[in-house]
Amino acid sequence: MISVISLRFILGHIVLGLALLMIAPCMLAWYLHTADLKAFLTSEVITLGTGLLLVLAKRPGAPQLRAREIFLLTTTSWLTICVLGALPFIFSHTVSNFTDAVFESVSGVTTTGATVLTGIDQLPRDILLWRSMMQWIGGLGIVALGAAVLPYLRIGGMRLFKAESSDFSEKALPHTRRILLQLLLVYAAISTACAISYLLAGMSLFDAINHAMTTVSTGGYSTHSKSFAYFQSAGVETVAIVFMLIAAVPFMLYIRMYSGNIRELFHDTQVHSMLVAYFFIAVILVLWLAVTGDVDVIDSFREAVFSVVSIGTTTGFVSEDYATWGTFAVIVFFFLTFVGGCSGSTSGGIKIFRFKIATVMFAETIKRLLHPNVVVARTIQGRPLTDEIMASVMAFSLAFAFTVCTAAILMAAAGNDFVTSFSAAATATANVGPGIGSNIGPTSDFSALSQPSKWILCVAMLLVRLEIFTVVALLTPAFWRN
Repeated sequence: MISVISLRFILGHIVLGLALLMIAPCMLAWYLHTADLKAFLTSEVITLGTGLLLVLAKRPGAPQLRAREIFLLTTTSWLTICVLGALPFIFSHTVSNFTDAVFESVSGVTTTGATVLTGIDQLPRDILLWRSMMQWIGGLGIVALGAAVLPYLRIGGMRLFKAESSDFSEKALPHTRRILLQLLLVYAAISTACAISYLLAGMSLFDAINHAMTTVSTGGYSTHSKSFAYFQSAGVETVAIVFMLIAAVPFMLYIRMYSGNIRELFHDTQVHSMLVAYFFIAVILVLWLAVTGDVDVIDSFREAVFSVVSIGTTTGFVSEDYATWGTFAVIVFFFLTFVGGCSGSTSGGIKIFRFKIATVMFAETIKRLLHPNVVVARTIQGRPLTDEIMASVMAFSLAFAFTVCTAAILMAAAGNDFVTSFSAAATATANVGPGIGSNIGPTSDFSALSQPSKWILCVAMLLVRLEIFTVVALLTPAFWRN
């Protein structure tokens, strides 16, 4: 039987954590004497009250979580944060309706970065800070999810990264808490280093803090409508490239590096594959730009690398409208949307390790066609690839493709054209942000979409950010049986 008391108690602490973080925009609104202070105070009271009610309702003796409890807790936690995170947008009248508020919140928490807000440069700073904080919170949740929860639940091939940090037995819980605390410290340290680097590169303090949070979370929200094109700075773009790549690396590697295993970062095949893929695609685009137009090679290479890293890591920052680079470039970026970074990072997408496993499966199939009786040793980075992991990766990949297709069909049914429907479905499912086309392109926003379209994309963003099966499992009758 699912322990409702334990779930409520843990969820309450998560909500209280959100209420604690909400103090920052409250203080900024008070300091700047903006009209949003009342909105943030109201949101703070509701969030704090909700958290206290959940925690104080009935305290469990010693909450123990099994797989089913974790499935339910993970989904309800993200849904609760998305709803409560939308309150400041509603009470401040930043958006005109409830749908837009939830869309902005879901896009932030899932680190997608698609926005319905227009005239971002004119928005109050407290609202801009809250948007960035929502992505920072979401990025931290994604790191914890990938490091501790998903390997334990054996979802999408993440069993491959099973460690003591993904063990929820009573004996292993203290170690799990220590690992999660270390992840928080690493996440905060990288965010601080990113903010300082942006500051040294020429950003203002406010811009540096906000962009640091949305860079390390690979979220992509900016304090300017033009995103990174606003700064027109090679130094700022270089800093962004470096920290987007840092955020796309498994955060557990940083913990091992701190413990003295520095070589592990350089020996990780996921990291190697990611860097090689991004560099190769950037070179192809530079050659394409050189052939099709009169461009400066150095500037075009930087812009190509920035755009490839931004889309590849699912951050979604924009320094140049790559939609103007020609059909070839647009198609390259469309398929790059699905790639993502490494497992255990803040990136979305399918993830590099699943592409590597698909390569292993492809090579094995060819070998068996040529030599039917051959015995193939399936390994990746020295770890055996069991049938369970292979099947899990295949199931996730099919579910991912099915989600994209279903979302695209529903978007078309909601009245959108083919390009907008398919592009929006892809960018929402992969948690990237910028789409393709005049409506949701790199220099556009999602405000023109209808309300049903936005709800479709909200479901797609949440579904895949939670690795699909975490949510789907709750919809099966077997989950609710004793």
